[in-house]
Amino acid sequence: MLAFLVCPGSGVAGTILFVGNSFTSAHGSSVLYYRAQTVTGLNGTGLGGMPALFKSFTSQAGLGYDVYLETHPGIGLEWHLEHELDIIGRRPWDSVVLQSYSTLDPKKPGDPAVLVDSVRKLASVFRARNPAVELRLTATWPRADQTYESGGAWYGKPIDAMARDIRAGYELAAAGMPGIKGMVAVGGGAWIRATITGVADANPYDGIDAGKVDLWTFDHYHASSYGYYLEALMVVGRRQSVREHRAGGGSG
Repeated sequence: MLAFLVCPGSGVAGTILFVGNSFTSAHGSSVLYYRAQTVTGLNGTGLGGMPALFKSFTSQAGLGYDVYLETHPGIGLEWHLEHELDIIGRRPWDSVVLQSYSTLDPKKPGDPAVLVDSVRKLASVFRARNPAVELRLTATWPRADQTYESGGAWYGKPIDAMARDIRAGYELAAAGMPGIKGMVAVGGGAWIRATITGVADANPYDGIDAGKVDLWTFDHYHASSYGYYLEALMVVGRRQSVREHRAGGGSG
């Protein structure tokens, strides 16, 4: 199913670093420790997570990525700037995928200001080490607990409202930023499309409809194995679309 990703002569694809939190390490699912031995955790947690799924998919496609991850639960990119900069900024990465807190700002849900500032500073650090580094942002999925539970920041709104807000925040962070090659629209793209087309259930609180999957795990916050699988496919697909774009000489 991944044969379309194979690029002639691209057996060695370089280094790729995933920076994020429990949405990257795949908390709440069997993906958490999936093939942890195939990736390198910079903070020694021994996790596989979504980066290990990415490694598996790209290996099947004949792409030899050396995959690294640096994650910590419950934080945004500003935390990495403050606590892990000496680790993630130590070497010149070929590619970096950045993912921040699920509501953009835990103190001001939906406010992209902290995300925009953090992406700008991190981009500067990574580009200083390698001016040709390819940076991408992962717009996370909408949280069912923030939408369907009273007290949630998006309570009373449709599930795609949070997805749109989160995606808009990441688009703002990516706009005009040197080194940012694109955004992986998990929540504001594939996740909502899966519910609209009937592949996934849109509301886990009222039960899962027959024939549909639950993209959230038991806490209705993190993703299930289905959700993390979707996230990894989106990251792989986004990288391939950029390769095809370059080969075709297009612009936009």
